[in-house]
Amino acid sequence: MNIALIGYGKMGRTIEALGKDQGRSFPLIIDLDNSDDLNAARLKDIDVAIEFTIPASAPENIRTCIDHGIPVVSGTTGWNDQFANIEDYCRKNQGTLFYASNFSIGVNILIALNDQLARIMNNFTSYRVSLKEVHHIHKLDAPSGTAITLAEQIIRQQRLVKRWSLVDEDNSSTLHIDAIREGEVKGRHSICYESDLDSITLSHNAKSREAFAAGALLAAAFIKEKTGIFGMQDLLKL
Repeated sequence: MNIALIGYGKMGRTIEALGKDQGRSFPLIIDLDNSDDLNAARLKDIDVAIEFTIPASAPENIRTCIDHGIPVVSGTTGWNDQFANIEDYCRKNQGTLFYASNFSIGVNILIALNDQLARIMNNFTSYRVSLKEVHHIHKLDAPSGTAITLAEQIIRQQRLVKRWSLVDEDNSSTLHIDAIREGEVKGRHSICYESDLDSITLSHNAKSREAFAAGALLAAAFIKEKTGIFGMQDLLKL
């Protein structure tokens, strides 16, 4: 499988190294200094694109891939306000998009458990829910896309919780997200339900970027000959 890598930071390099170990080819690598190479001629022999860039670039990168009939896997976070428009663009142009705020298999198991626990906790209103995420100091967005995914799940399932905030408002209707940037932490997420008597915590700790790279490569193989919009729940069948 020929993969175009759009974004060649630490994540892009990890995907390339792991992909080559799996027998994947990367004939096109796009970075800041050659963004014009994302064109019809260079994409001609590409099977799938994997896009890990920045929020300002992701929507246009995805549109370009769709315009040229290239299925695209995107893991860029921080552009949620444009996601609905990209979904519409993908559908109207019969494109293929696989998007995930986090490609770690473990995180997506956490997401499935978070949804189930949030439903259960509707019956136990003495507990207040909060969320904490810790990432490396180079991460541009806060809270993380994964934290937002977890928070929005809780808001959908919890009758009392109406919104999330980075500010601790000490209000049961607001889910506090504590977003911390520290060292070279790959990614830690935890959801805590706390009462006066005890607490319940779900958590995930990423040990290596390969956890995310492996999921992105699985997603690329999954969408190679598909049309539509997909996510990790489709891939992992959780």
